[in-house]
Amino acid sequence: MSTVAPDPIQDPPAMAAPAAPEGALIHPVHDDRLTNEDLAPLREQKWSWYNIFAFWMSDVHSVGGYVTAGSLFALGLASWQVLVCLVVGIVVVQVLANLVAKPSQQAGVPYPVTARLAFGVRGANIPAIIRGLIAVAWYGIQTYLASNALVVVMLRLWPSLGAYADAGQHGFLGLSTLGWAGYVILWIAQALVFWRGMDSIRRFIDWAGPAVYVVMFALAIYLVANAGWSNVDWTLGTVQFTGWEALPVMLTAIALVVSYFSGPLLNFGDFSRYSRSFADVKRGNFWGLPINFTLFALLTVTCAAATVPVYGELLTDPIETVARLDSTWAILLGALTFTVATIGINIVANFVSPAFDFSNVDPQRISWRMGGMIAAVGSVLITPWNLYSSPELIHYTLDTLAAFIGPLFGVLLIDFYAVKKQRIDVDALYSMRPGGRYWYRNGINPNAVLATSVAALAGLVLVLVPGLGGIAAFNWFIGCGLGAAIYWLASVHGPWREIPQAAEATAAAS
Repeated sequence: MSTVAPDPIQDPPAMAAPAAPEGALIHPVHDDRLTNEDLAPLREQKWSWYNIFAFWMSDVHSVGGYVTAGSLFALGLASWQVLVCLVVGIVVVQVLANLVAKPSQQAGVPYPVTARLAFGVRGANIPAIIRGLIAVAWYGIQTYLASNALVVVMLRLWPSLGAYADAGQHGFLGLSTLGWAGYVILWIAQALVFWRGMDSIRRFIDWAGPAVYVVMFALAIYLVANAGWSNVDWTLGTVQFTGWEALPVMLTAIALVVSYFSGPLLNFGDFSRYSRSFADVKRGNFWGLPINFTLFALLTVTCAAATVPVYGELLTDPIETVARLDSTWAILLGALTFTVATIGINIVANFVSPAFDFSNVDPQRISWRMGGMIAAVGSVLITPWNLYSSPELIHYTLDTLAAFIGPLFGVLLIDFYAVKKQRIDVDALYSMRPGGRYWYRNGINPNAVLATSVAALAGLVLVLVPGLGGIAAFNWFIGCGLGAAIYWLASVHGPWREIPQAAEATAAAS
């Protein structure tokens, strides 16, 4: 697997590694403090382009994706402007997905292991824990959004439970009793799918995303037929910006789209590692992002626009839209389909990621499954329903998370493409030998820590200081650029300058 031959002088066998399962390749030189059967390089990479395509379908086709797209109308843009923002934003996401996928696909290792390239074999726990904690927040948010669909179903079947859907009458920590019931049911269902392993997750997402298209097309046809095509007004909400004055707002909307996908983007290597080739990854990204997302956005706007003449008000929540249907069976089918789709995104984006991330902290004590369950338990403690209850809070949440994700992204990309020149010594990623390729200073690269800390602090200032909210929408871009720039300067000119691999190999040989 190694693209650079291991150095037996620098990287002798450490502690005995555990026996590798059929799908992993644990080399004798791998230190068991850095590896287990889930973190080890893959022996065989089997995913096709369709599996990557299905991954993005599961990521896009969710209640969160629908609600986030709908929240852009609150910015005061015309519908066509929102569509332009969605398309431009998703093309940016596609380019970034291709860039971040390559190191993991090349080496067959997950995100926290590729993070060792830039942060060091010990320092990689910093980006791993940050991404893991962010996944905990998103896991809770997506579970809450999906649980709303179950609440709709329960109220439709048992209207007498209406009082228990009111948090003011029967509730705890801001969530109604019925809301808690839906949340717990979804929490358990997701855990069961996750517990069966990555192959079961792959099979689940292969059909979950396409299933939503069936419901979305049916919903759009039903709403437009009832409204009458001529009565559908594509200008949703109040248009406040026209001409050039709309450009800054559109740029903000584009930034919000990138921020929404920034979490799955950062740990996309957890999935690209399974791909047969990088060409498969790029093909899956093309069909799963610009093509798929554009179609989903068109369906979203169509459904939202048609709710005005049909129901007399603009509905940007698909669950609320489905709840207005006349047929109980249609409500059940629509609500359950969106629930399944949201389970799909939650598992791939927010269950798998912390499973690898937390396992990376202590591979021999924290298994992949235990890491995922840590995230699941933590998702309840943050009361996620309070983080995604309005367009303003949605954007505030996205800005805050982007303040941390952007710098990590910038550091990892500039290190792999500009500093390491796309070269990976896979065996050195699992070596605790002082003086090893990714040992740096006591296992931590000070350049990566410095760049991430400064860039993340700048992003938090933009979020917290009053009057800077408009700039905070660009937190991901600011953090990514600032983190990359600081890391590059420190690696080339700083006191902890990066030693080129060729020079290091010559030094070791002499």
